[in-house]
Amino acid sequence: MGIPEDLKKMKHPNVEIRRMEIDDFATVFHLGETLFKAEKVPNLYRTWDEFEVISMYQADPEICLVAESDDHIVGFAMGTTISKSHSAWKYGHLVWLGVEPAFQRQNIARRLFNRFRDLAMEAGVRMLLVDTEADNLPAIRFFQKMGFGNPEQHMYLTLNVASQRREYQEKMNHRQQQNRRPGKNHG
Repeated sequence: MGIPEDLKKMKHPNVEIRRMEIDDFATVFHLGETLFKAEKVPNLYRTWDEFEVISMYQADPEICLVAESDDHIVGFAMGTTISKSHSAWKYGHLVWLGVEPAFQRQNIARRLFNRFRDLAMEAGVRMLLVDTEADNLPAIRFFQKMGFGNPEQHMYLTLNVASQRREYQEKMNHRQQQNRRPGKNHG
């Protein structure tokens, strides 16, 4: 199922950008697993899991794309459109863009992005959005080359609720015990 070594070593492989199909899900998922590891991007607010490809495809299949070379998927782009009530604006959000490491720096990401942009515009999108970590300089440079500007810092905070969950469970257990006491009116 992996990409043959001779294909990886090609300087300029023939790559087709096409819409994702159901049969592509597993390959796209496994490629994403290699690209979006928690230790590489620990502060991603979205996580790459077994449902991500399916949910993106179900939301907007027309803007989920793959890059294919010699019947092997070597990249993908997945996004969604967002319409806000009481607004004439429709937004396109490029959520995931990934290219097999052996195929990077061959303009595949650019071609995936351009096709995504064109399909989003056909769908009536007036503005595209992307997000990445503030220290992911290669991604920032790439998106700037694609015409994105006005970077906004955005803070994501986390809260580990494990201790609060224990306290909540103890409180609920105590309430249940109180309600089971003999003579208590349960009516």
